[in-house]
Amino acid sequence: MKKLCLRSPAKLNLALDVLAKRSDGYHELKTVFERIDLCDRITLWPRADGLVKVICSHPQVPKGPANLAAKAAMLLKQDLNLAQGLNIHIEKKIPVAAGLAGGSSNAATVLLGLNRLWKLRLSQKQLRDYAGRLGSDVTFFIYDVSYAVGEGRGEKIRPLPIPTKLWHLLVTPRVKMLTKDVFGRLNLDLTNKMDSVNILLPYLRKSVPSAIGPKLANGLEPAILSLRPDFARLKKKMSDAGACGVCFSGSGPSVFALARSKQHAGQMKARLDRRFAQVKIVSTL
Repeated sequence: MKKLCLRSPAKLNLALDVLAKRSDGYHELKTVFERIDLCDRITLWPRADGLVKVICSHPQVPKGPANLAAKAAMLLKQDLNLAQGLNIHIEKKIPVAAGLAGGSSNAATVLLGLNRLWKLRLSQKQLRDYAGRLGSDVTFFIYDVSYAVGEGRGEKIRPLPIPTKLWHLLVTPRVKMLTKDVFGRLNLDLTNKMDSVNILLPYLRKSVPSAIGPKLANGLEPAILSLRPDFARLKKKMSDAGACGVCFSGSGPSVFALARSKQHAGQMKARLDRRFAQVKIVSTL
């Protein structure tokens, strides 16, 4: 029985601007995505009964049709009138509901994997179209790039040919923070209207962490802190540990500190309290 094993990487948002509320209920965004080396492992293999099954030991990962990876497989099956069944095993390393797009990455990885496993010969444009139907962050992972600008809901992707490799200390509090709750707290009248993305990009291209750090920005931060004011202390703690800059990723609760090097990230990690259980050193992938 043929099995296909693939890595499914997480992302960080180095800058995120929330521009307006859209008529479809979503928000108009502009963001800089960074792909990082924190990865789930996805294994795909066929099953004879035509069903799509998710296998995962993580208690917070849906095992049924609500799982975004399963939705990706079902979308292809229904759209292309395919009879094949599929097992999707997810070895979960990316924290769930943490602003790191683990579910979106899993869905994109299944699309890419099934294009190979089922020999569908879908073009990248077709894969992007399917990804956009599944979720806002899914499309970024269709591209094999380290950085990209995302616009619209985040699904309109412009790859950035930037060779910069960054190191971060990533802390994910053991709190499930739902995107809809964060956006529900967002007050666009009070949101900083700076164009954080275009401010960041020239510094990102120059590859100097000490210059990049102060330009990290997330327009969702006020909404995140309105839900969890205690996270401000976490940010300060990471900043006091010597970070070049500290920022929430996506809708949180993950917070990342930009380091000067891998060694510097290790030094910051050593300074943090042991009570932060989910602390990882990650880098650009």
